[in-house]
Amino acid sequence: MMKDLLKKFPGLFFDTIALLLSVALSYYIRFDTDLGAAYQAFSRRFDSILPVYIVLFITVYVAFGLYRILWQYAGLREYTIIAAANTIAVAVFTAMLFFVQIKIHRSVLIMIWLFSNLIMIGIRVGYRTLKGVKNPKVLLLKKRQKDARTLIIGAGEAGAMVVKELRRHKDLGMVPVAFIDDDVKKHGYKMMGVPVVGSRKDIPAVVKKKSIQQIIIAMPSVAGSDVRDIMKICKQTNCQLKILPGVYEIINGKVSVSQLRDVQIEDLLGRDPVNLDIESISGYLEGKVVLVTGGGGSIGSELCRQIARFNPKKLLILDIYENNAYELQMELLRKKPDLPLEVLIASVRDKARIDWIFRQYRPNVVFHAAAHKHVPLMEGNPTEAIKNNVFGTLNVAEAADRYHADKFVLISTDKAVNPTNIMGATKRVAEMIIQAFAKHSKTEYAAVRFGNVLGSNGSVIPLFKKQIAEGGPVTVTHPEVTRFFMTIPEAVQLVLQAGAFAKGGEIFVLDMGQPVKIVDLARDLIRLSGYQPDVDIKIEYIGLRPGEKLYEELLMAEEELTATAHEKIFIGKPTFTDIESLRRELETLKFLLMGPENNLIDFIEKLVPTYKRVI
Repeated sequence: MMKDLLKKFPGLFFDTIALLLSVALSYYIRFDTDLGAAYQAFSRRFDSILPVYIVLFITVYVAFGLYRILWQYAGLREYTIIAAANTIAVAVFTAMLFFVQIKIHRSVLIMIWLFSNLIMIGIRVGYRTLKGVKNPKVLLLKKRQKDARTLIIGAGEAGAMVVKELRRHKDLGMVPVAFIDDDVKKHGYKMMGVPVVGSRKDIPAVVKKKSIQQIIIAMPSVAGSDVRDIMKICKQTNCQLKILPGVYEIINGKVSVSQLRDVQIEDLLGRDPVNLDIESISGYLEGKVVLVTGGGGSIGSELCRQIARFNPKKLLILDIYENNAYELQMELLRKKPDLPLEVLIASVRDKARIDWIFRQYRPNVVFHAAAHKHVPLMEGNPTEAIKNNVFGTLNVAEAADRYHADKFVLISTDKAVNPTNIMGATKRVAEMIIQAFAKHSKTEYAAVRFGNVLGSNGSVIPLFKKQIAEGGPVTVTHPEVTRFFMTIPEAVQLVLQAGAFAKGGEIFVLDMGQPVKIVDLARDLIRLSGYQPDVDIKIEYIGLRPGEKLYEELLMAEEELTATAHEKIFIGKPTFTDIESLRRELETLKFLLMGPENNLIDFIEKLVPTYKRVI
């Protein structure tokens, strides 16, 4: 208690001085600087109630929390609290005077209010300035680095808040110099004292003219394509780039310097936020037992995270690799302690184990993400690809039918379209399996087909990052190779939405946007890591790997694409429905697993007519 009082004492002392000065100045001005008349009027009316005046005002200040504010970080809001406290204090004081019938001239009361505000705010501004000058950390930072001249893109509410935050947190070493905004009506004006100097096309010229060192993109609500275009222009400048996350990522709609982050490779894709029909997704997940095979993998783990939001009756995470599954279990239980969750260590190849799991837990919804997906590795291990991707899918699909699951959603790939590798061919067989089951089962089977996801296990981004960390070179297979990309959360959100649309047999094709050149991705990642491509970090072309295409496709020629209620999800019509002939073919394939691999590949070519090996 005593320690707390000692902390507040300087504030109480200086506010008492401010209140005494306010009275003195008010009487002095009221009586036209006639010191004698001012003193007589004060001693006749005010000196007897002076202690009450001080105690009353200080009590109001305590009630308003003025002595719990860190004034070295104060802004307009904190100074408004002072004005509000003085307004209440003067009002209460006036009412008290009226009640005890002591007459004080109204102009004195008004001037007391005015001077108390001015003096108290002045004391705190002086304290804040002095604290900033004497703060050794700030001085050290100022000695260590010159403030980076900063250009802010977006002269809107977010941009204004960024300026305010940069000025408040001077230890960041960034000084706002100018705004860029595409609204020409803002050009030539100032916001928060910072001029709006042009539109996005002017960025390179403004950077050069004003010696800009850092650019902040403060446009959280614009389309992803606009952000991508702005970043392309910014990349010409060699400035450091930071960005505010999208408005859907900002909690409570507040902007702070803690949310400013370096530009990431995902931002360069320019992907717009996914709009979900939450009601339709909740309808098939809430209160249901949901099984995710391959639940510890990149896609499977994100599926589990997002499914947890929809309050399933039980979430089953099935994976053969216990480390990933365990880490995901700990993460989910930490974030949602009440989540009914069970981790099942099992292989989808083990038919008996899969059957037991379905018999024991009776899942209503199955997301089948378990698969071998690494193209070059599967080219060298076709037997394993077939066991996992074909017969693993068959085992789970049969169990879903046998135990009457409501929905079964297969996670497929663009590599299943006109495949040139064994991985893609096995995923096409997996699609054929679910299309055949959909024709003869009450379970609603569907597949969701999409391209590469950024940052997934085995994808090109982690490889590039590792190569950059090692000093290069960054290896690209071919200068013209392109791929479709989306982020893991975006892909999973669309998978969940597609699951709501599934009626049986559909192959849902996700809108992947425009294909991206892998070499451009490599250059962007090198720049984002603070290096110059082909100067600091070399790029080497190593040739296409076995089974690899120059470009990927999302639809086969015989599939007709139709729209859904979601602008990013389309449906390819079923092209295979004969389950009996498929079972016979798969029995033959199972037999061939025990023989030479060449016979396996030949039979896969027969089973998947669109499969063309790249020699």
